[in-house]
Amino acid sequence: MVQVAAALLFALAAGLGITVILAMFRSNEDAILSALLGEGAFPAIAGPQPDPASQKLTLRRSPARRDAPRPVRTATRVQPQLSRAA
Repeated sequence: MVQVAAALLFALAAGLGITVILAMFRSNEDAILSALLGEGAFPAIAGPQPDPASQKLTLRRSPARRDAPRPVRTATRVQPQLSRAA
């Protein structure tokens, strides 16, 4: 009896899932089919087009950069102190 009820619930859930998938396909049919065909949801013509090369902005070069002075570090070693209790 419990197995029959579980099978009916599973069949109901599967039917509901298929219904939702079909409803989504019906509302977005064009976008789904174009995505499956590799075209994407938006056509390539509607995308942004690059400007002509004659209108390209050139950046001016900055003067040579000088390195900032860095502090000098001395190499010092600190020996760890071990306690005799260890």
